[in-house]
Amino acid sequence: MHWLDWLVLLGTLGFIVAHGVWKTRNAATSDSFLRGGHDGRWWAVCLSVMATQASAITFLSTPGQGFASGMGFVQFYFGLPLAMLVVSFVFIPLYYKWQVYTAYEFIGKRFDRRTRLLTAGLFLIQRGLAAGITIYAPGIILSKILQWPLSWTCILTGSLVILYTTTGGARAVGVTHKQQMAVMFAGLFIAFGLTVRALGTHVSFAESIQLADRLGHLDVIDLSWNPETRYTLWSGLIGGFFLQLAYFGTDQSQVQRYLGGASAAQARQGMLWNGVLKIPMQAFILLTGVLVFVFYLFNRPPVHWNPANVAALAAVADSSVQARSGEITARQAAASDDIRARAAALVAAQRTNDAPAVTRLTTELQASLAREKGFRDEYRTLLAERVPGAEPVDTDYVFLSYILDHLPIGIIGILLAMILSAGMSSTSAELSALATTAVVDVWAERRSDEQQVRVTRFATVGFGLLALAFAALFSLYDNLIQAINEIGSVFYGTLLGVFLVAFFLKWIQGTAVFFAAVVAQAAILVLFVLEKREIIHIAFLWYNLIAPGILVLLAILLQAILGRDQSTAPLDAGEETRP
Repeated sequence: MHWLDWLVLLGTLGFIVAHGVWKTRNAATSDSFLRGGHDGRWWAVCLSVMATQASAITFLSTPGQGFASGMGFVQFYFGLPLAMLVVSFVFIPLYYKWQVYTAYEFIGKRFDRRTRLLTAGLFLIQRGLAAGITIYAPGIILSKILQWPLSWTCILTGSLVILYTTTGGARAVGVTHKQQMAVMFAGLFIAFGLTVRALGTHVSFAESIQLADRLGHLDVIDLSWNPETRYTLWSGLIGGFFLQLAYFGTDQSQVQRYLGGASAAQARQGMLWNGVLKIPMQAFILLTGVLVFVFYLFNRPPVHWNPANVAALAAVADSSVQARSGEITARQAAASDDIRARAAALVAAQRTNDAPAVTRLTTELQASLAREKGFRDEYRTLLAERVPGAEPVDTDYVFLSYILDHLPIGIIGILLAMILSAGMSSTSAELSALATTAVVDVWAERRSDEQQVRVTRFATVGFGLLALAFAALFSLYDNLIQAINEIGSVFYGTLLGVFLVAFFLKWIQGTAVFFAAVVAQAAILVLFVLEKREIIHIAFLWYNLIAPGILVLLAILLQAILGRDQSTAPLDAGEETRP
């Protein structure tokens, strides 16, 4: 990478970290450190919420998803606007009315301490795992650039986030999110514009869209009811609605963002704008990945997107392996040249409105793409067999490779800063939320304001180290953005069910909802294991409907059996520990 790119990258990240540390160096009160100061305007709430959700995974895996599968993934977000309405008009008013620091503090007030501990514990498990993914994703970048082991790059990026999050807590998270979102939006528009420009030597933008459409990459809506299909209109509207409702309504990493609003009205307006902007933003990122797919119809792609794996296979001291690798690479290159020729012919046929030729060439191009993919799969199989510990799945490296190999000097630094800024923004929010939940809900003791801040700082460091350890797990997933949504779906449904009972079924009390939650979570874990072993096939988005369904019905049944007098009473206000 050129020195100018390094200057842009390090200068951007250095400014964000230094700004966050400097602006929040005096964040010594629990209200500032744990809740962000409680003075954010609606636009700051909206930016912070979007920055928390838009991790490095968004800018690595989502273009990779668009490249490999097209626009269908956007269906995952179709339930989000509806979820924002419910969060804005049900969750936010109650959180502000009860003046809580965490979502699970509300559950303790509504039910009892054990239900509060259960919901806080589920959050700590799933968000701790997710924090590992958000550290792992930007680690991929530095690993590719510096040719360092991935574990060392994860430690480097994770340490930067731990530094400023420990210094300023939730306040530092909110302050840095503004700069990080500015970098993200700038990088996103630059990447899109330069990709369109690069395609201009072969096809116009309109022709690129037409070509992608013919090859199935612009198929947005899937109307099937097949439970095995991960992304359909129905799984997005129904399963996605429940997942987004659980994420934004019960996940402390998001709740903490809008609890920092100056008022419930400011928080509500910020969340509603998030509902307006999120789907267009994700569609735009996916479309960028689709355009990269079109770009590689006219430009030869590598046989494997992760250069560290290619180097590792080249280092294997076995002539038969090298011969096989060379053969696969040569055949993939020939297939790529065939794709380029057929794509050019298809564009020419489109320009002359030769319908029969368009149909024939589309079929031939699809066959060539399938053949070229077969050589890639063959290379990954060889890699898995002959390089122990290698990660053969390389989809998350597509967009990064495109940036480094084809974009101009200086611009590369901006786009890498975009991806790393996204990783830092989401990870910092997660670490702050994990620490706050652990201290306020789990390790709930009466402390002075100064002691509370100090203990939360130690907890932030602890969860940062734990997230670094979890980062080692996620080479096992095909696509990181799918991994983080899958992990969330395993736990979010149960969390959401508890909150739905708390909000809408006032007569159900602690014992009934606690045991219903335990059963619902156990059922989802069994379902998850069976799906992974391919015994049953249910797309993970449906977990977010199944779990709250089980929990609500079982809680009603248990409460009817127990009777009101047998249920655990909510904690008295005096038993609640406040910072």
